[in-house]
Amino acid sequence: MTAVTDRRQLQQIAARAADARVNVELETEGMTLNIGPQHPATHGTLRIVARLDGEQVIAAEPVAGYMHRGYEKLSEVRTYAQATALMNRIDWLGSFANEVPFILAAERLMDVEAPPRATHIRTILFEMSRIAHLILFLGDMGVQLGAVTPVFFAFRDREFVLNQIEAATGGRFHPYFDRIGGLKDDLPKGWIADTKAVMEKVRTFCDEIEDVLMGAEIFETRTRGIGVIPPDVAQQYGLSGANLRASGVDWDLRRDNCVGLAYPELDWKVWTHPDGDSFARFWVRMQETREATRIVDQLLDNLPKGPVMAKVPRIIKVPAGEAYVATENPLGEMGYYIVSKGDLVPFRVKVRTASFNNVSITPWLLRGVYVPDIITILASLYFILGDIDR
Repeated sequence: MTAVTDRRQLQQIAARAADARVNVELETEGMTLNIGPQHPATHGTLRIVARLDGEQVIAAEPVAGYMHRGYEKLSEVRTYAQATALMNRIDWLGSFANEVPFILAAERLMDVEAPPRATHIRTILFEMSRIAHLILFLGDMGVQLGAVTPVFFAFRDREFVLNQIEAATGGRFHPYFDRIGGLKDDLPKGWIADTKAVMEKVRTFCDEIEDVLMGAEIFETRTRGIGVIPPDVAQQYGLSGANLRASGVDWDLRRDNCVGLAYPELDWKVWTHPDGDSFARFWVRMQETREATRIVDQLLDNLPKGPVMAKVPRIIKVPAGEAYVATENPLGEMGYYIVSKGDLVPFRVKVRTASFNNVSITPWLLRGVYVPDIITILASLYFILGDIDR
């Protein structure tokens, strides 16, 4: 009897609940997702604080500063030669390319010009630093999206480039080879032929990466139309390098404002892409890697004879004044503003790095995307935290 009564009561409750017209709006609190500061997609110690509504990002904030080293301030108590050793560690993958604009700014203050042979060798090593840098990007972009093979190709062939940099400078990552007025030394015997062979290997590497990634359904789906940066927004945020050119902006300091390097003597192309998405940024860097090998080949074929060092005092004392020089580094525009009071050390050094702007656009760019796309976008922007925490 009790069981029957209980059953009837439950039926009555269910009927009343079915008849009720209750309009309840469910509200759920947003989730906060921390990516980094220890995460392979953040290329160092960057932290992205993403606020989510389900799987969609409603706000994102980059947090840097975890590895601040104070290089700008340290330069004020270092001679120019000692400060050069600091500068090539800012973007730790850029190596030789980091030294060049700093040296060029000091040369401008001293009214010194490197000999033609030194200028050509500087440009060769500058482009080889770009190649080593971008090879790693091309492999890393694949592995961030789940394709492991490209990163093995990248580490394999990047070694050949680093070996040639080491053979010429004595250092693989931090060569400290540039000097005010020229270079530390000339190229070793047999280096030109070996480097040409390596450039051919790099072009083969680019073909292999294209075969593995381009046209692959997963890669195309996760990069095309993801993280689109219109050209006006790219310029407003101060993007440079491949990130700017991938938005269709035809600007390259090597062509448009070259200082102290041999690019005006060469026949080469600036690559752009109209789409501005993650695929476009990958594609532009792929073409720039190929183009860099052709630039190196041209320079090697037309390397002038002569000294690699101008006549400068043994003890460098830069005259009072100020100068700013920027170059088209692997990550984009890298510039040094030097203020001298005529002493052995700079009075002030301010560094303009590409990665700071590349990361600054992330709050705008990540808003509205889905969680998996965060990794794609961060990988395609390509930044190095040493470039920010300097």
